Amino acid sequence: MVFSAAESSRIRAEFPELDVRVGDNPLVYLDTAATSLRPRRAVELESDFALTKTAAVYRGAHTLAAEATEAYDDARATIAGFVGAAPNNLVFTSNATESINLVSLAVQRASAAGGSSRFTLAPGDEIVVTELEHHANLIPWQEVAHATGAVIRVAPITDDGILTVDAVRGVMTDRTRIVALSAVSNVLGIVIPFREIGLAARAAGALVVLDACQAAPHMKLDVTDSGADFVAFSAHKMYGPTGIGALWGTTEALKVMPVVLSGGSMITRVDYESSDYLPAPAKFEPGTPRLTQAIGWAESVRFLDEIGVERSAAHESELGAILYARLAEIDGVTILGTNAGVERVGLVSFTVDGVHPHDVGQFLDSKGVAVRVGHHCAQPLHKRLGIDSSTRISFGVYSTKAEIDVAVEAVAGVRSFFGEGA
Repeated sequence: MVFSAAESSRIRAEFPELDVRVGDNPLVYLDTAATSLRPRRAVELESDFALTKTAAVYRGAHTLAAEATEAYDDARATIAGFVGAAPNNLVFTSNATESINLVSLAVQRASAAGGSSRFTLAPGDEIVVTELEHHANLIPWQEVAHATGAVIRVAPITDDGILTVDAVRGVMTDRTRIVALSAVSNVLGIVIPFREIGLAARAAGALVVLDACQAAPHMKLDVTDSGADFVAFSAHKMYGPTGIGALWGTTEALKVMPVVLSGGSMITRVDYESSDYLPAPAKFEPGTPRLTQAIGWAESVRFLDEIGVERSAAHESELGAILYARLAEIDGVTILGTNAGVERVGLVSFTVDGVHPHDVGQFLDSKGVAVRVGHHCAQPLHKRLGIDSSTRISFGVYSTKAEIDVAVEAVAGVRSFFGEGA
């Protein structure tokens, strides 16, 4: 294993939630892909900051305001650095969904205003998405298409769940203006060749929007080398708080991207007829900033950085490979997505013959095992795979092989409990 027993114990000690009991059973938390647990030190720092250092950021001339502003700027720099970004290219949002909507609404606004820019769509222009997409990187583009007359084109996956560069190229034409894709499938756990796809799309003149929610905490991500113009990710999947996410953009893209939200703290000049805006990130962050959330997120990033994101990723992938192999041995269990010749994160989704995923989840919960069930905000992908829903197990830095043993034993008992199989 990547982590020694002692190191794993030290890591787990940072997560008090792991000491919770579900009925008579200790909690086995295997739902990190939905929301990760939070390290004690990050919550304590955020709480201490809220209780003793809260002040108006960028607005006050007193000591507390100056200290709060410095801490907020440091938090942005820490989070940006974790993904290889410059601080001024990182815009704070409420979550990755809002990040993607910020771009999609900018496209709508630019298209309604007319003119010519990378954000302007005309009727018949094309938006390419993939069969793998989370609803957050699909529905906003549907809205753009409805508003502008653009056309949605879908890049297909193989029956094994693989998305290739050629599959995306195959649906692109000279009318393709936007390509939106995920870095990692939140259902299949397969890492997409997003850099190659992004570079191909940008070479064709398309604006590339990357959903990196399942990548940022589970691999070494360099947004500047991602092939994308915009990259969205969320704190709550990175051992951070809810209510804050980020949108990274290239300097060029952020400079020409239209403002969507407006108000105070984003301007240089205002009169009754017009206003002038500050450059990014302030240009896209009107109003009171997400101060304490940023402080907490930055500390979670430091925690992960100290462990080493590459070591954490290797740990989770190793657990994922073990789980995949063991689930494949259980009669009546079908795993979604191949593990042959692909890179995977620590995430496995599956179905159990004759048992609805919600029932699977409830049975596992009775054993203390917390998993995700349903369509995972990816209904079109499930339909493509010929199912309505699935059960998903996902790992974090705190997960252990012993927890796999508990989960696999529980899954192996599902069919007999519900009277299915021999």
